[in-house]
Amino acid sequence: MSNPLYILCPGQGAQAVGMGKALYESSETAKGVFKTAADVLGYDLSAICFDGPEARLNQTDISQPAIYVASIASFRHAAESGMFDTAAVTAYAGLSLGEYTALHLAGVFGFEEGLKLVALRGQYMQEAAVATPSSMVALIGADEKQVDELCDKARGADVLVPANYNAPGQIVVSGSSSACQRVLAEAEKAGIRAMALKVAGAFHSPLMQPAADRMRMELAKVEIHPPKKPVYSNVTAKLHSDADHIRELLVKQIVSPVRWEQTMQTLVATPDAKFIELSPGRTLAGLAKRINRRLAVESLG
Repeated sequence: MSNPLYILCPGQGAQAVGMGKALYESSETAKGVFKTAADVLGYDLSAICFDGPEARLNQTDISQPAIYVASIASFRHAAESGMFDTAAVTAYAGLSLGEYTALHLAGVFGFEEGLKLVALRGQYMQEAAVATPSSMVALIGADEKQVDELCDKARGADVLVPANYNAPGQIVVSGSSSACQRVLAEAEKAGIRAMALKVAGAFHSPLMQPAADRMRMELAKVEIHPPKKPVYSNVTAKLHSDADHIRELLVKQIVSPVRWEQTMQTLVATPDAKFIELSPGRTLAGLAKRINRRLAVESLG
């Protein structure tokens, strides 16, 4: 019996100019994924991925479909090359946007349907971010209790909530720009390292509710199939189930914290498990090392 195999799908922030270019040039399968994406989106996504400009690639409405496409291109090429047998995959897990990649790979919706959803998600989140000055702050070395206390001290009349439980000692908070400035000061007073993130807005917070409401309508139009393989939800850190459950959790995900650490704690407890991180980047491998230093994650990026 083969060892358990988990496929990890990166989220926003993993993008970098040049992503997918070498794969595109060496793999007809990967090239086909990018070409299909251009037809679906109506613009040449590969040109932005390969050549930038960086500022455009980093915009939410571009980076989300870019990462989705690059991840699936890397998965298909790796499977075709014999790196792994898709039938041997135990489960999929994706960070934020990466959850859509994971759901597609598990057969929940087609590539094109997923790409359209991801493109709309990026657009709606970008528009919600522009509507309200907001940001995110990474708190390094703090536990959940300390983060909750910092948020309570800095929130005031504004929005400030935990947004990403990434790994032990790495929690990101999200909220109004003024509240994010105050939490930086409160963290310094508490002796906790804090870093403002270069993001468009307060993702995974109540400020994204307009985007969540619009995505609810879009998800209602898409046929959702039961997962052929287990897929972990960011909202619950547990497995997705039926179509209505998947739709509801994808809506909640936009305004709820991502429980990546809790998901990974479940996966790393599996004896002799193998982990493969799809392109682009090595973000998830880095987070895994914070959970278990001995954990080996093979990054296709």
